Amino acid sequence: MTKDEPAPERMSQALARVVAETETERVTIGDLFARIGERAHYTLLILFALPNTLPGIPGTSAVLGVPLLYLTLQLALGRAPWLPGFIARRSVGREALASVLERAQPWLQRGERYLKPRLRGLTGPWAERWVGICAVVLAVMIMLPIPFGNMLPALAIIFAALGLMEEDGLWVVIGAVTGTLASAVVVFVLWAVLKSALFVVLGAFGLN
Repeated sequence: MTKDEPAPERMSQALARVVAETETERVTIGDLFARIGERAHYTLLILFALPNTLPGIPGTSAVLGVPLLYLTLQLALGRAPWLPGFIARRSVGREALASVLERAQPWLQRGERYLKPRLRGLTGPWAERWVGICAVVLAVMIMLPIPFGNMLPALAIIFAALGLMEEDGLWVVIGAVTGTLASAVVVFVLWAVLKSALFVVLGAFGLN
């Protein structure tokens, strides 16, 4: 980028612009995809992951988990982002979208101040594929009906996507560490649930 070229639009700026440009009461996911412009793949990953990090928004994991799964699969395969019609036609209320972004905007802007190109070997095409594979697993975790179990996987996807977007390998590493922690927590919870269910079944048959 030369001095005469404008700085690339940051992700927080792109999301704020989309909300400001939306005049209808509802906006479809397809419209969001078209309006975001450059780096839409990473921005959409962050946009669909964000509500899962905010308490008090029930049902977000079930609604947003499917688009996340599609987008992470495409990232793992190295393909351009594409959403099928039944997802692209889904819509969200403008006020609800604005509320989520309003709550998340300070955190996004604060994080963007620490983003800069570094450790670029961790943001290239092959690293992107590996991030995509891990993000597929995280997207599945987000869809599991575990109370508060979607927050850490969503944060991991956000950190990694920001790192790839800004060619900051350090944030990709932070995303990987957060994803590992999220996986450990989910595995522990699932094991505890399975163990409890097995105990109940064996107790019903007097086999404890």
